[in-house]
Amino acid sequence: MRIACLFYLLKHPLCYNRAMQRNKSPIVIGIAGGSGSGKTTVANVVLNRVGAHRIVYLPHDAYYRELTGLPPNQRADVNFDHPDSLETELLVQHIEALRNWQPIELPVYDFTTHSRTQATIHIEPQRIIIVEGILIYALPELRKLFDVKIFVDTDADIRFIRRLERDITERGRSTQSVIHQYLTTVRPMHLEFVEPSKRYADIIIPEGGLNTVALDMVIARIEALLGDDANEGTMVR
Repeated sequence: MRIACLFYLLKHPLCYNRAMQRNKSPIVIGIAGGSGSGKTTVANVVLNRVGAHRIVYLPHDAYYRELTGLPPNQRADVNFDHPDSLETELLVQHIEALRNWQPIELPVYDFTTHSRTQATIHIEPQRIIIVEGILIYALPELRKLFDVKIFVDTDADIRFIRRLERDITERGRSTQSVIHQYLTTVRPMHLEFVEPSKRYADIIIPEGGLNTVALDMVIARIEALLGDDANEGTMVR
């Protein structure tokens, strides 16, 4: 049986390369930072330059807890910047599954209605896993899963302006509601959970997606990891 499997792999280089790759656990990279810091921009730059088909991308805010049991007018009052608002235990399960080369079903969250939809996105495992979110280093059970921890550091006024523009344009919020949420939950939770978690970071990137030097270094390291896998999987034919 083993000889037959070996002959099959030798005749099918793509399968051989995948088998070689799966001997290694995926590298899990965290990208954290305050709301509006530019962490999603950093993640998108990495995905675009390295190739989205080579990376699993898991945004923590896809794991907001189901709120359909609450009346719509009460959902907006939930503190979405507190760790309890997120189903982190499910995210941990998904990362562990991907590290074992098992596929997952990524939740889809609707920010306009503050509720999780019935849809999911099927995700196949890849050598690189990127997890992005404001609270991913504040939670020990999640923090311990990261091989590399990046923190995007941006001034508070810039973060607020970006959040204001995003929530009005993309999430249908009013200016007053964004300001109210920022003052009552976003800023206090940032000071309590997000800012202190910066001390766990391996790499701090000031100015997020605008810091091309730091991004070039991060992307070069990811490419090197993927390149090493390709070299190990190359066969003389």
